Amino acid sequence: MNNRTLGIIGGTGWLGRAIAEALLDSGFIEPAALLISNRSGRSTLRPDVRVLADNQQLVALSDVLVLSIRPEQFRELRIDASGKQVISLMAGIPAAVISAATGAQTVVRAMPNAAVEIRQSYTPWYSTGALGDMDRQWLQQLFECVGAADEVPNEDCIDYLSALSGTGPAFPALLHQALASQAVAAGIPHDIAQRAARGVVVGGGQMLASRDPLQMIEALMAYRGVTAAALQSMSEQGIDAIVGRALQAGAEVARRGM
Repeated sequence: MNNRTLGIIGGTGWLGRAIAEALLDSGFIEPAALLISNRSGRSTLRPDVRVLADNQQLVALSDVLVLSIRPEQFRELRIDASGKQVISLMAGIPAAVISAATGAQTVVRAMPNAAVEIRQSYTPWYSTGALGDMDRQWLQQLFECVGAADEVPNEDCIDYLSALSGTGPAFPALLHQALASQAVAAGIPHDIAQRAARGVVVGGGQMLASRDPLQMIEALMAYRGVTAAALQSMSEQGIDAIVGRALQAGAEVARRGM
């Protein structure tokens, strides 16, 4: 529990709402200490959560401000957050830009992903201002309400991780589609191909939650069977380089701004 008032601009969007619900359900914050703003001033969150249509009013009533909006919406945002701590959940908007636009001296950039919906997000975060131990612990606990979190050493890490963990289910979904489409091309019925691919991606992901990935690969390679042949083929075709180029492409978009 904490005694800080938290305001979320965009708190009824999918990300802001998921975070708000997790903070309330976990007991991290009391409903009376949570403020939400959107254009309508209405919400289907708990009735004791105050919802405002005026962003500046929300800023004035909050100790900590969360920007849960799209980068293009930030260009239209007009607020004075001087003296406030601002947490940005936006990709591609540097902390210096946020500080200049809002007047906030302490800006925290964080990059949760779509798994906030099931509270299994991984959220890296970075602060441009000096944080005390209590502030650092508070932020870490806030992000842990929706999964795992780490403070990273510099802002460039946030831009790179926007293309890695920030993509959420995108890479597993792409792998699923590749597996399924190749199975169909090999003559497997569509519905069976879809279920088989889902079993690999979903079931395999659950196993990785409690196993070391490298040890698992080494154990499967040691059998020198079907799985080893498939893994060896992907390795020889440069899967590490393909993934590396994909991450760099995404990171470059974040670094140059969106």
